[in-house]
Amino acid sequence: MNDQLWQAMREEAQAAAQSEPVLASYFHNTVLRHASLAAALAYQLASVLDHTALPATTLKEVIAEALAADPQIGEAMQRDICAWYERDPACDAHILPFLNFKGFHALQSHRIAHWLWQQGRQTLAYYFQSRVSEQFAVDIHPAARFGAGIMIDHATGLVVGETAVVGDDVSILHSVTLGGTGSGGGDRHPKIGNCVMIGAGAKVLGPIHVGECVKVAAGSLVLEDVPAHSTVAGVPARVVGQAAEAQPALTMDQSLGDET
Repeated sequence: MNDQLWQAMREEAQAAAQSEPVLASYFHNTVLRHASLAAALAYQLASVLDHTALPATTLKEVIAEALAADPQIGEAMQRDICAWYERDPACDAHILPFLNFKGFHALQSHRIAHWLWQQGRQTLAYYFQSRVSEQFAVDIHPAARFGAGIMIDHATGLVVGETAVVGDDVSILHSVTLGGTGSGGGDRHPKIGNCVMIGAGAKVLGPIHVGECVKVAAGSLVLEDVPAHSTVAGVPARVVGQAAEAQPALTMDQSLGDET
């Protein structure tokens, strides 16, 4: 994992603890006492998903197991943190999504559930899905696939179906559905390209493809394939313009201000 990001987060936590002494023990428990970002993530997710049926101590072991077995989970998580920092005007510190944003917590919990699903541990994967839905009002099927650099802003009401695929550097606002049309089984959910932005309340339904760098306007109902670099709006959605060429995603070092 990227040591520079972890060091930046530790420095932010130290500064926050000094500026608000009432929360000093909170920042110590969630960030400063941990040896690595992976260990801190396992603690944080276990804390927010804690339940009498599966307590935090057991959850932390499961999450740590997944992070150790698949380094791509941690790498994607770090890109997610940087995505929030780069794209969300309300996010002025890397620890903000890590500690406070339920979209981040829901997404990282899904990454663990997806790993469990791939290991054939569907029962536990479904448990994670249920707890995420209960805690965050976010319902993502464990089989759904997400790339890296994802920002799920506000997150409340997000629904993602089993065969949905979301590419890299995608931004999704609240009350979005990536769902099916209710007809048939098999591949029945959308495929979202890289660098797409999906506005609040948009519904993208069926096994359709949304091309890279597309912008889906808030409240739109998308039922057909969307060509790359376009903007769609309406019910049903229609192409209403061309989306600007997406800027290349910053590398992690660039996001952290490394100009070397």
